[in-house]
Amino acid sequence: MVFVIRRILQSALVVLVMSLVVFVGVNVVGDPVHILISDDMTKEEVDRFVRQLGLDRPLHEQYLHFLANAARGDLGNSFVHGEPALKLILERMPATLELAFAAFLLAVIVGIPLGMYAGLKPEAPASRAIMAGSILGFSLPTFWVGLMMIMVFAVILGWLPSTGRGEFMTWDGLRHLALPAINLALFKMALVTRLARAGTREAALQDYVKFARAKGLSPSRVVLVHVLKNILVPVVTVLGLELGGLIAFSVVTETVFAWPGMGKLLIDSIQRLDRPVVVAYLVITVLMFVVINLVVDLLYAALDPRVRLREMKA
Repeated sequence: MVFVIRRILQSALVVLVMSLVVFVGVNVVGDPVHILISDDMTKEEVDRFVRQLGLDRPLHEQYLHFLANAARGDLGNSFVHGEPALKLILERMPATLELAFAAFLLAVIVGIPLGMYAGLKPEAPASRAIMAGSILGFSLPTFWVGLMMIMVFAVILGWLPSTGRGEFMTWDGLRHLALPAINLALFKMALVTRLARAGTREAALQDYVKFARAKGLSPSRVVLVHVLKNILVPVVTVLGLELGGLIAFSVVTETVFAWPGMGKLLIDSIQRLDRPVVVAYLVITVLMFVVINLVVDLLYAALDPRVRLREMKA
């Protein structure tokens, strides 16, 4: 319980500090008034418009007003759309979460078995091919891979649609999801593969694995029970943070495949200097990172009891 309370308090402090950094950082870049006003507006009309947006107040007053409203679940109204920024983001969030979780599952389902195979048989030709593929996954730019996938699978072969989003959990929806999910998962898949390979090679040399083999346990039981459980500790830690990265930084993939998620909304809002939407997006993203990091810490403590003991001593 002490461990959980400590982590929750730390998470709340991080959210507060990051909200200040995000708010100040966004508000010192550009002036949205010049984009939102029309050329035929008088100076009095412009001043009244600025007061309506609250941009005439000092920055610290704007931030305190933002905090007071955020405590009530109000992250401000969009300058462009005239609707609550939180509403606009929540409308796009399901599409982004669908894409991010699909990419996450692909990275886990493909990356861990490939990494374990490469770790158990490092000299096999297939293992060398797996590691070469992981290097490509790290090296190739996401937008270029996305464009190549569209050209091959959508334009030349005509197997899959190149843009848009189908209905959730339908065959058409899965066809629309396939290309962007694979594109977003490639980097994470390469990362998971290399982590699993390194963890497997290290675990295979440990005494408990040698002892399990000496007892006559089947190879599959040794791998699934003794090796897999021990490599999950670093993999879970990294994967938790990478899930937040998938959600927050899917902007490129959403742009290439015209996926109607939060990333597309962010790009449009940045171009129009729609500050409330940008701030709301970044604050929600920080909150997601913090929550995911908290869950990862709890899972880490569940997998490795030594973490809980260290926290109790601290």
